[in-house]
Amino acid sequence: MRIPFELAETLAVIVDEGTLDAAARRLHVTPSAVSQRVKALEEQLGQVVLIRAKPARATPTGDAIVRLARQLALLEHDALAGLGDDAARTSIPLAVNADSLTTWFLDPLARLMQRHPVVFDLHRDDQDFTAGLLESGAVMGAVTSRSQPVAGCRVEPLGAMRYEAVATPGYVQTWLSDGLTSEAMAEAPVVYFDRRDELQSTWLRTQGLAAAAPRQYIPASSDFARAVFLGMGWGLLPGFQSDEGLADGSLVRLGGEPVDVPLHWQQWNLRSPLLDAVAAEVISEGRRVLRRLPAGG
Repeated sequence: MRIPFELAETLAVIVDEGTLDAAARRLHVTPSAVSQRVKALEEQLGQVVLIRAKPARATPTGDAIVRLARQLALLEHDALAGLGDDAARTSIPLAVNADSLTTWFLDPLARLMQRHPVVFDLHRDDQDFTAGLLESGAVMGAVTSRSQPVAGCRVEPLGAMRYEAVATPGYVQTWLSDGLTSEAMAEAPVVYFDRRDELQSTWLRTQGLAAAAPRQYIPASSDFARAVFLGMGWGLLPGFQSDEGLADGSLVRLGGEPVDVPLHWQQWNLRSPLLDAVAAEVISEGRRVLRRLPAGG
């Protein structure tokens, strides 16, 4: 069995764009032609590859086809670049956690763009979930907390992002004047990134405190930090965001041990000069700015 590249590419574009109509515009064909390509692919494989919902998404079989399409597109770019086609430009999808994206991840990508004809399609997700985007074929590389390689990928340790529990002095005076008691922490508002954010709950458990408290959900790193600086709640901020506030007195530590979140770089185990160049820049920057992981971390 052979899978025509045009059919695999069409499925990948549908998944990227979310609808058949949007995919048709990007491919410069009619929606009917897109639909016929998907039908032809499914007939050839004897399996459904696309869940026709809004947004459209691939089935597990479709994930494998999307991954193939992205790999072929990357290898084609590498081949054209090797033949001297300086105009060959490709898009590389990557996954990254919000705090890395806000603080250090864009710098290595910007440097890479100065040397290679490449653009990036960034998928933001919690570091505990970005590996799933590698497994589905949605991205080619990811910053993840997962140290075990995803099937078909290789992994390199980057370092740890350290988080400290902080709040404004006024907040502490209002809500925690008697210290970090279970009663006070159950009433004191806390800032969470989103409903999958477990950092604050993890820190509370390490202090022997209940995780139940009034929560504010603010799903953007800079806005999350701003909410803490404004006294809307206590929260765990990475050192990049908390150091200045601690230095000038606008924030105070709540106490307890900080939470270190180990981060790793995972990418497809594919012989691609461009993807390897991305990895080299990201790994170098991550190891420069993040805390050193303990041996075997």
